[in-house]
Amino acid sequence: MKALKYASVFSFPLAIYFSFTLSGWLTFLPLIYAFVFIPIMEQVIKGSSSNLNRLESEILKEDKIYDFLLYLISLTYLGQLFWFLFAIQEPGLTGLEITGRILSMGLLIGVCCINVAHELGHRHEKFDRFLSQVLLWSTQYTHFYIEHNQGHHKNVSTQEDPASARKGEVLYFFWLRSIVFSYLSAWKIELKNLERKKKGFFSRHNNMLFYTLLQAALIFCIYWFFGTSVLVYYVLASLIGIVFLETINYIEHYGLARKRVNEFRYENTMPWHSWNSNHFLGRMLLFELTRHSDHHYEPSKKYQILDSHEKAPTLPLGYPGSMLLSMLPPLWFFVMHREIKKIPQS
Repeated sequence: MKALKYASVFSFPLAIYFSFTLSGWLTFLPLIYAFVFIPIMEQVIKGSSSNLNRLESEILKEDKIYDFLLYLISLTYLGQLFWFLFAIQEPGLTGLEITGRILSMGLLIGVCCINVAHELGHRHEKFDRFLSQVLLWSTQYTHFYIEHNQGHHKNVSTQEDPASARKGEVLYFFWLRSIVFSYLSAWKIELKNLERKKKGFFSRHNNMLFYTLLQAALIFCIYWFFGTSVLVYYVLASLIGIVFLETINYIEHYGLARKRVNEFRYENTMPWHSWNSNHFLGRMLLFELTRHSDHHYEPSKKYQILDSHEKAPTLPLGYPGSMLLSMLPPLWFFVMHREIKKIPQS
C-alpha cells in the first residue's frame, strides 16, 4: 500500500493523453495540472517530515514494487515520446495546439524521463544504469549521467559545480551556465577517466563520444522518418525538458555553499547544503526528489527510504511553486534570502 502513492506519477501520462487527443487550450492541460492545480493543492495538503523506522526502511529497500514503478513509467514515457512524433504532425493543428503539445511533452520529459533517469543512474544494478542512459539519450542529455554522478555529487554547493546556483544568480543566466558548463564538465571527467584507464580518445571506452554518436543517430532517424518540422518540435520538447531539470537544479541548491577546509578540499556534503521539501504531492509525483538533502547526504539510498533531516533548510513552497517563484527573480531573491539567513550553517 505504501508504494501505491507513487503510482500517482501516471497522472502525467494521463494528462499527456488529453493533450495529444484534445484541441485548443486543452492541449495545455498538463501544464495547468503541474503549475496551477498542484501548487494550489500543496498549500492545502500539509506535508510531513516523519521518517520510516529502521525496520521499515530495510523492508521497503528490498521491495521490488518500487523498482517496477520506475520501469513502468519509463516504458510509458518512451511510448508517449514515440506517439508525440505522430501527434505533433496531425493535420489541421493550430499554432496554439502545436505549442501546447510541445510544452506538454517537455514537461513529461522532465518528470518521467530525466527525473526517473536520475534515480536509476544512482543504482548499482547494470540494467538500471542502462535504462537511465536510454532515457537520457531519448532527450539528448546523456552526458548528465556522467556529470551528475561524477561531478555534481562531488562538487555540489561549491564554485566548481555548474549545477549549483549562487546567491543572487538569476535563473535565466543559470540555465545557460549550467547547461553549457555541465556539458563541458562531462567531457573533462570522461577525458580524465580515459587517461586513468590509458585509453585513447577514439576508444570504445569513450562514453561521451559514444553518447554523441548515438544522439546524432537519433536526430537523423527522426529527420529521416518524420521530416524537418517534427525534428524541430522534438528538439524544442527536449530543450523544455532540460530547462525543467535545470530549474529544479536551481531551486535545490540556491545560495547554499560548502566551506573550504583547505586548498585541496571542501567540507563534507551535509543535509544543509541542499533545500528540502516535504510537500506530499511533490514527494509522490517526483519519486521523493524533493527530499533532496538526504539524497545528497547518502546518494545511494533508494527514493522510497529517503529521510527528512531536521537541520536541512526547507523551501517555503513545494517544487512547482518554487519553480514559478524562481521565474520572478526580484520576488525569488526577497523570499529566499530571508530563508538563507535562518540557516545556522550559512
